[in-house]
Amino acid sequence: MGLWLLDADTLARGRFVISPLSETVAALIDLEEAVASHPARRKWLAAHLPAYRERLARDPVAAAVVRAGLRYGWIADFLTPVPVGDGVPHVDEELRRVRTTPPATARADLVTALGGGSLAGALRRDDLPERSAALLEWVWTRTVLPDWERRRRVLEADVVSRTRQLSDGGWATALDGLRPRTRWLGEGRLRINAHDLPPRDIAGAQLLFVPVTPSRGWVTWDEPHRYALVYPCSGVLSGEEDRSTPQALGALLGAGRARILALLGTPMSTTQLVALTGLSLGSVGRHLRILLDAGLLRRRRAGRSVLYYRTEAGDVLVETVRHDRSPPDGAAPSPQPRSP
Repeated sequence: MGLWLLDADTLARGRFVISPLSETVAALIDLEEAVASHPARRKWLAAHLPAYRERLARDPVAAAVVRAGLRYGWIADFLTPVPVGDGVPHVDEELRRVRTTPPATARADLVTALGGGSLAGALRRDDLPERSAALLEWVWTRTVLPDWERRRRVLEADVVSRTRQLSDGGWATALDGLRPRTRWLGEGRLRINAHDLPPRDIAGAQLLFVPVTPSRGWVTWDEPHRYALVYPCSGVLSGEEDRSTPQALGALLGAGRARILALLGTPMSTTQLVALTGLSLGSVGRHLRILLDAGLLRRRRAGRSVLYYRTEAGDVLVETVRHDRSPPDGAAPSPQPRSP
């Protein structure tokens, strides 16, 4: 299995960060695989898959990079640079790092992703980094940027939740739920995947944890200084966020309270709700008080957090309104994407 060996100081300095490029690479993988993990993802694929396939048909070099470098078992390192700096990095800077990769390094990374051997003719060229960065920029601009503020709120809510888990239960609690095979084993050992590879000593390096909204994760590094584990953010958060708030519920309760009530099928803190909704802390607090007084919510303490969640009456109200909705007259169902 894949193991990272680290000392206490490395783990203590570990932090959760958001990366627009990681979100873009995850979106590119979704487009290439064309498999939807939930209804909102099917709608997103239906909207963007035709243009993506047309884009690859016009650029066979980029298509060859995708199919060689974004494989299920390994992703070419140059496509996924580790985030640097404080705060959310700018996507242009992240793309610049892809674009300025030495061509020989890009080719070597693709050989590794393919499991060895020689590259196809389309990949034995010096403009691979530029063509790869251009495709990633297209995916960002066309499929991620229009929805970035919503995605960013989901990612921020996940970081808030993980940070709270870290505060309440330590690294073992925060890390065990990141990915199916990721576990903190104790004694300085972090299992990152099931690959049968020699342990990698990362003591003294910067350790980052990067959430993405699609359901795929990976690891990446800039040896020996930075290592990152990219993981799919909480399915509860992403799934609830992607479900629209019924208009009838908004008309009954007001848009803000309806949004909060719809999200609280799973317990969340006020900080998570602020990140997900974009509302101010004061507005979220006022809406929560009204919903509590109406008997639609309960609250409980978990460590140092107060979590809010729907009562049975709240569940019935949300689900009844949601299930009673029907499409407008003449509306057609969303087209389903074809498998590649």
